[in-house]
Amino acid sequence: METIEREDGGRDMDVSGSVPPAKEGGPAAAPADPLAYEGVWRFTVPAVEESVPQARRAVRDLLGRQGVPADRDLVYALLLIVSELVTNSVRHAALLSPQVAVEVAIGREWVRVAVEDNHPYRPKALEADFGQTGGRGLLLVREVTRESGGVCDVEHTSTGGKVIWAALPLAAPAV
Repeated sequence: METIEREDGGRDMDVSGSVPPAKEGGPAAAPADPLAYEGVWRFTVPAVEESVPQARRAVRDLLGRQGVPADRDLVYALLLIVSELVTNSVRHAALLSPQVAVEVAIGREWVRVAVEDNHPYRPKALEADFGQTGGRGLLLVREVTRESGGVCDVEHTSTGGKVIWAALPLAAPAV
């Protein structure tokens, strides 16, 4: 069973969505900086097709459990991005990367989702080719990110793999 972990190493939840029991007897939470929903969580899934909905559910449950002030459209955009990025890693990187890492970083004004694998190829978003039935996942990620007022990129990791990320604002972009 895989677990989502906070960057500080503390266990937060398992990927199946169950939440560890609350600690009893602790002091009442006082308003503090950072906000209660802020943090960084990371989990890994096997590079298999079944991991796509598993990763999507884990991210959805995390956003809800943390009380992230995200409207339905933002949550749908984030889940679509996670689905596309994990699918790409499963389909194109599994041979060199039997595990795929998913990271969710939640700040005061942004939510950043990232998918990391060990394949060195840095993909590019293909343009629409209506004769093909696939191959446009990164184009979709780029467009959904842009429409949401966010940014996305692909970076190499220190271990020779890559991480593809998208950061979306919590507030609707000004028009």
